[in-house]
Amino acid sequence: MKKLTSLILFLFTFLAYSQYTNPVASRMSSQFIEADEYVGDDSFGCQYFIKNNVFFKIKNKEFLQYKNLSLGKITRADIQNPLRIILYYENFNTVISLDNQLSEVQKINFSEKPEGLIPTAIGISSQNNLWVFNSLNQQLGLYNFVTNNYQTIGLPFEKNIKNYTSDFNYFYWIDESNQFYHSDIFGKKKLLGKIPDYDLVFIADEKIILFQKGEMLYLFDVEKSKTIPINNVEKSFKSFHYKNQNLAIFTNEGITNYKINLP
Repeated sequence: MKKLTSLILFLFTFLAYSQYTNPVASRMSSQFIEADEYVGDDSFGCQYFIKNNVFFKIKNKEFLQYKNLSLGKITRADIQNPLRIILYYENFNTVISLDNQLSEVQKINFSEKPEGLIPTAIGISSQNNLWVFNSLNQQLGLYNFVTNNYQTIGLPFEKNIKNYTSDFNYFYWIDESNQFYHSDIFGKKKLLGKIPDYDLVFIADEKIILFQKGEMLYLFDVEKSKTIPINNVEKSFKSFHYKNQNLAIFTNEGITNYKINLP
């Protein structure tokens, strides 16, 4: 009986470990979208993409769009708050805020600010703030879009930012040495781990990163420093997004959605 129990425990552990180390993505749906860049979807089921430097929103085949070609290329689109979408036009040092109908509600030209800001990273934060990484002093700051005040937080970054993302509470980045960090709204910086070499990367949160290397897609467990290949997905793609075990892969044919079951 004791041997049988040990065998059952061993098999259970083995199966769980195998599932975790070799997750197979289950294809759920696909949708044709003709776009240059897929931005992602929001909590209301709306999808966002960029085509010919025009920002689009789709829901139930209804299209909304925002176009401001005078500001050049859209460098960054932040859709975390669907009621206040952020577009950054780096060439003109300008942020545009949009409402849920993609109507312009605010324009912020950092070149006109007395602080001397030249951001190379922008994202929406909490309490009416924007994350702003100022390349002039290599420091992170918070810009309040209600009071129009800017506050530097934390110490200057030691190395350049290679890739970044953010949520309301944290600013995440990978530096040029592939070290992965986050900073909170008080400027407290924490090293989370070192990321394997990659061609494309998507930072989901402080625990999970997806990256492409060659023709393979991998999930990287930051806490365990473990690289896990993801099988049964497209081999050629423009970008990919991951949230709550849902993987969206953007190709020339559109969006393919997968479910990745992890324990």
